[in-house]
Amino acid sequence: MEKEDQKQSDYRLMERVKAGDLVAFNQIVDKYKDRLMNVIFRMVQGTEEAEDIVQETFLRVYQHRDSFDFRHCFSTWLYTIALNLARNELRKRKRFKFFDIFDMQGKEGEIAVEMELPSNLPQVLEKALESLPEKYKTAFVLRDIQELPYEEVAQIMNIPLGTVKSRVNRARAILRDKLKPRMEEYNALSKGTLLPVSLL
Repeated sequence: MEKEDQKQSDYRLMERVKAGDLVAFNQIVDKYKDRLMNVIFRMVQGTEEAEDIVQETFLRVYQHRDSFDFRHCFSTWLYTIALNLARNELRKRKRFKFFDIFDMQGKEGEIAVEMELPSNLPQVLEKALESLPEKYKTAFVLRDIQELPYEEVAQIMNIPLGTVKSRVNRARAILRDKLKPRMEEYNALSKGTLLPVSLL
C-alpha cells in the first residue's frame, strides 16, 4: 500500500513537472537524491563522481520530462537513467585505466564510507562490496540496500526476474564468504548482527 501511495505521489509530481513546475521538480530531487547517491556512490566509489552523476540524472529527468511514460514506475525510470550514467563512467575509467592507475596509490582511505556503527564492520562491508563484479553489486545494492522489489530491479537492470534473484543470491554468498571471518571476530554472527543489511 505504501509503495502504491509513493507511486501515485510521484505521478502527481511528474504531472506538475511536465507542466514546468520547478517546485514539484525540487520535491522529487529532495525525495530521491540521497537514495540515488547511496546507490551511485557504491557503483563508482567516488563522492565527486557520484555527485556529478546524480546531478546529471536529475538534469536529464527535467530535460526529458515529456518522455516519461506514466505506465511505468517513476523510480524505475530514475534509477535506470542513473545506472546507465554510472556504467558509462565505469567504462570510461577502464579505457583510461592505463594512464591513471598510479594516481590512486595511497588514496584508498578517501573513498571509505562513514557510518555511525560501533565497529569497523561498515568499512569491511564497503570494501567487500567494492570487490563485487558490477552485475552482482548493482543487483545487491538495489535489492538489499535500497530494498526495491525484485520486479523493479529486473526492470531497472533490464534482465529477467530469475536472473536478478540469482545475482542477488550470488552477491550475498560472495559477501558472506568475505565477511564471515571478520564477523566471527566481532561476534556478529548472532541475531543481533551490526550489519545494516541482511547477509546471513
